[in-house]
This record gives sequence, C-alpha cells and structure tokens, in this order.
Amino acid sequence: MIRVYLLDDHEVVRRGLVDLLQAAGDIEVIGESGLAREATRRIPALRPDVAILDARLPDGNGIDVCRDVRAADSSIKGLILTSYEDDEALFAAIMAGASGYVLKQIRGTDLVDAVRRVAAGQSLLDPALTRRVLERIRHGDDPPPELAALTDQERRILEGIAEGLTNREIAGRMFLAEKTVKNYVSNLLAKLGLERRTQAAVLATRLLGDRPHH
Repeated sequence: MIRVYLLDDHEVVRRGLVDLLQAAGDIEVIGESGLAREATRRIPALRPDVAILDARLPDGNGIDVCRDVRAADSSIKGLILTSYEDDEALFAAIMAGASGYVLKQIRGTDLVDAVRRVAAGQSLLDPALTRRVLERIRHGDDPPPELAALTDQERRILEGIAEGLTNREIAGRMFLAEKTVKNYVSNLLAKLGLERRTQAAVLATRLLGDRPHH
C-alpha cells in the first residue's frame, strides 16, 4: 500500500481526495490536516510515502512544509497541489525537493497516477520547467549575496544538488572525480553556513524563491 498524507485547508476538497485515493485500492490516506504547522509536525512522525501538500494555506504554504518535512526525512516524497501554474511556485517547489507539482484542475485518475509515480521514485516535474528554474539560478538578476560568494563551479554543483542529483551524478555531468565533487560540496556548505546537502537545496529555495517579484 502507498501511504499518503493530505494537507489541504478545504475540508470538502480533502474529503473528495480521500475518497478518490482510497478508491484506487493501493493507496491508504494515513493522515490529513488543514494547517501547515500541524502537518509539519505530524508528517515526519507518520512517515507517509507521499505527502500531498496544498500550496496555499491559512498559516503558511505547502512548499515550506515540503522543505521542512524533507529536511527531517528525505524518504518522504512531496507532491504540491496548486490552483494555478506560475514560475515562482514551480521554482520554489523544485528547490524545496518536491517530486511533483499538480494543478487542482487535474482529473482524478491523473492524480492517482501521479501519487503512484511519485511513490515509485519518479519525478513529475517537466524537465523544460526545471531547466527554466536552473537558468534562473545561473543568470538571475541581482543574485543574493550568499550566491554571489560562490564560484561558477560551486554554483553548478549547487544546481545539481537542487535537482536532487547524487555526488556521483554531478561528477559525471561535470567531468570531475566524485571525490572532487565531495570536496566542492563540503566547501559550498561551509560557505553557505550549512551542514547538509538537503539544507543547501533548502537555502537555494529561500535565496531564489523569496525574492520580491520584479
């Protein structure tokens, strides 16, 4: 069974989603809530396979919940549920380590399919969109000071971390030895004042996601 946690502040929507998911036969909804704070506390304790997180909530947003939950337990996959598509939200979702981003207008069968695919370790994020996000890291206007301190090589490695690549995959892409990448990652984390790779992805979201709209 695929264990799912559901975060949405509309009770009617939650009920509909619970019925839809449970009817699939291989999905069990093990917990639900309408508030970000409660979800952030309960999800790591319940350890679902997939957390379906509403992007906008009265006390926060599903993207921050995704980031906090994955920092606590990276085995939990995040699926962001949103009412409309925009680059900012998508960008933040990718950087928060979400495996997918689905619009609320999605058909029921497609949502069930999305949950199964994410549970199986696939990413639903469109590679073209991910590329747009990474372009923004590379050529963002007025990069935040923390990013400005990084060398081009370190920035490329940060992009790899943000994409969820392993050191070995980053090494392959950049034609470096895995040990070299490991050293770069250590330097990068030290420069950014972080201890873990997950926090680097988290920081990248914060730096790149929370900037005011131009």
